[in-house]
Amino acid sequence: MKILVTGAAGFIGYHVSTRLLQLGHDVIGLDNLNDYYDPALKKARLAELVSAAFTDVRADIADQAAMTRVFSEERPDAVLNLAAETHVDRSLDGPRAFVDTNIVGTFVLLETARQFITALPPAERERFRFLHVSTDEVYGTLASTGQFSEETPYAPNSPYAASKASADHLARAYFHSYGVPVLITNCSNNYGPYQFPEKLIPLMITNAIDGKDLPVYGDGLNVRDWLYVEDCCRAIDAVLHSGRSGEVYNIGSRAEKTNLEIVTTLLDLLNRPHSLIKFVTDRLGHDRRYATDPDKIETELGWHPQETFESGIQKTVRWYQDNAIWIARARSGEYLQYYERMYGET
Repeated sequence: MKILVTGAAGFIGYHVSTRLLQLGHDVIGLDNLNDYYDPALKKARLAELVSAAFTDVRADIADQAAMTRVFSEERPDAVLNLAAETHVDRSLDGPRAFVDTNIVGTFVLLETARQFITALPPAERERFRFLHVSTDEVYGTLASTGQFSEETPYAPNSPYAASKASADHLARAYFHSYGVPVLITNCSNNYGPYQFPEKLIPLMITNAIDGKDLPVYGDGLNVRDWLYVEDCCRAIDAVLHSGRSGEVYNIGSRAEKTNLEIVTTLLDLLNRPHSLIKFVTDRLGHDRRYATDPDKIETELGWHPQETFESGIQKTVRWYQDNAIWIARARSGEYLQYYERMYGET
């Protein structure tokens, strides 16, 4: 199977591409390398994907001409859309990029796919799949009980979440209006190796390794459901190959943790004092709790996470301990300026 993976140099995109190559698929890895901090980090991920089965394409999903060319030349059997601006804090600082990539880019990709499959022979058109990868943040926030299901109404509370919700609605519309065989996944919070240290877990690990303060928003009691990235990739692969077109599948691990629990666990694993915790002004519109019900994907597709939070977090900590050079590069340049603006010198 020849699969176009957009955002292939991103965190989940890299891990998904790795899995697909291991399973014997041909992968067209598309990325514009327009990283907010350092495109060299994305290039480092791409370098590990190099093989005869991997085609490296540098393009922007919002570029209609480029997307038409990619579909025409590469003729994919399926699309995995993972290209996105993803960080909530950055969406609060500059929402325009999130609209351009997450909404406009998804539209261009869907429209290109629609035109592409129209000209396919019936058998190839029947096989074609378009999986749009989204987030549980589109559902908004939960009280102390309950879980997000596939029927939960959308109520996004950040520009990032709103842009992903808009893209989800476009994807659904292209299935119902044009018959594009779209599937949608809404994943809980991913973590694991190669994640950029703007996100909670790698930020806290890298700060703790360096003996720096660990900035925790508000009271630290915001709850998220944590999913090891390789389990997420297994779920995406299951939906791509076995999911029903037009359906939404929530991906979660039932591993709810407060941010404060995450931070104290990491400090304990790294033998650092809890006194490094520094409470900072809360994020604007900070959702209090996410909890994603994976019953549908478990029941219909037989997917279950292989990692517990305990095993996944230990693997993650070990990877960051063993990759000091990557961490140093990730924390230099524009990221360092961004970090100091957000949290102050530590």
